[in-house]
Amino acid sequence: MTSTENTSRSRWLWGMGIAALILIGFATRSKWWEPTQDWVRAAISSNRKVSSFESLEHGVNASDKDPHAHAGHDQGLGEGTSLALSAQAQGNIGLTPDSLQPVKLETFRRSITVPGIIVGRPGRTRLEISTPMAGVITHVHAVQGEAVDPGTLLFELRITAEELVSTQTNLLRTVGDLDVENREIARLSKATESGAISQKTLLERQYAKEKLEVLMNAQREALRLHGLSERQIDDITTNHKLLRDLQIVAPGRDSHGAEELKLSSTELTPVSLATNQGRRLVDEHAEDLESAGYDASESHDDSKIPLILQEVLVHKGETVTAGTTLGALADYSELYIEGRAFEQDQEVLSVSAQRNWKITAVFEGAGNSVSRIENLDLVYAASEIDANTRSLSFFVRLPNEVAREVPSPNGQRFLDWKYRPGQRLQLLVPVDEWENQIVLPVEALAREGAESFVFLQNGDHFDRVSVRVTYRDSAHVVVANDGSVFPGDVIALRGAHQMQMALKNKSGGGVDPHAGHNH
Repeated sequence: MTSTENTSRSRWLWGMGIAALILIGFATRSKWWEPTQDWVRAAISSNRKVSSFESLEHGVNASDKDPHAHAGHDQGLGEGTSLALSAQAQGNIGLTPDSLQPVKLETFRRSITVPGIIVGRPGRTRLEISTPMAGVITHVHAVQGEAVDPGTLLFELRITAEELVSTQTNLLRTVGDLDVENREIARLSKATESGAISQKTLLERQYAKEKLEVLMNAQREALRLHGLSERQIDDITTNHKLLRDLQIVAPGRDSHGAEELKLSSTELTPVSLATNQGRRLVDEHAEDLESAGYDASESHDDSKIPLILQEVLVHKGETVTAGTTLGALADYSELYIEGRAFEQDQEVLSVSAQRNWKITAVFEGAGNSVSRIENLDLVYAASEIDANTRSLSFFVRLPNEVAREVPSPNGQRFLDWKYRPGQRLQLLVPVDEWENQIVLPVEALAREGAESFVFLQNGDHFDRVSVRVTYRDSAHVVVANDGSVFPGDVIALRGAHQMQMALKNKSGGGVDPHAGHNH
């Protein structure tokens, strides 16, 4: 093999090796590209701090030799752009360890601000209590505003419904006739076996029994429609006594179970019919409530979140007819926020819903305090635009919580919920997403004319650095990643305005009380 062939072969092998390395690097780029970028940024940031410190040290030495060396100089890191703060001063402007964090690149979602108001969930927040039959109110066991658990006895009345009394009476009469037929059939069966009576007579009595059974089943179904449970109907047939008192308990939340559409589950208000009085929980009468449409298996979870007796519409001694509303309960455990967007915002709302972006609620409190609730879900937007206001309503789910529980000496409970219908707020709806951005709170930025500044921690000093702002809203600013600030730099996330004023006082300039504020 000649030297020319050896050289060609070596070049070919080198080329194949380089190509293989490129392919391997491209295939594994997800493992080494980001760490390498972080290392480069950290190195740049470290060199930048060292250079800043050396410049500051050089400036101090030069000023010792030449007192006019820094006259009029306010662009580099020197007396005019570096500020030393004691621990007390940092505490006075709120610079805690949480407010001194390194810069990092993150995803920022640009949002629009939409006014909102807290409203109840239609068909879920308000639960009306009605009586399925006529009667006279004998007891009102709860007071307006009280917190009650599902299954708690609320009202008690004496039944005066003629139809219910008549149906019970007819059922008792049928049960008595059926007992007579059963005894007669038993007597005729023995006589038929001995041949004293013909088989035809026994068959006639058996047919009569079957007719009575059909009639009794129809009467039982009629009592079920009146609200009586299976066990209560059995008590009538067993004890041969009519039920006279109706007890109405607090309903449970809709379980949306598979039995919801059965005939026995169509009652709006679970009721318990008995002769005793007093408060009773659903666990003691699970069978009664299940037959009336109440899911007893969920009563334990429901009882953790009480209902509020919002209205009591009857009083003791009042006569009510079937279907009369006795009161109303309120379930504030979950509410909606109704937002009012402009007609032109319907497209951005659709995009936000499709991408499953979360919405932020902003509440203004006393003393200009602001609280935020993040990661709220957009439930739905209205199908129509309001013709008068030209606005589009959309609804956001708001989980609620009990802020305070006040017991009373007589055993009653009163609750204060954290969020209440009618409360006004602002909604931040994301409309766009930017990746790899430097995002800072507005308190981290100081403004003077056309300039915007942030303060970088440099040992026991804070260096003022001019930055370019690409976006700003009421809570955040997005700073351009152009080399003014590097990921890894520790920035003061609040107190920038006070630090800017301290620098101006230090340099002898006049203090603008409105510097750093945007009115």
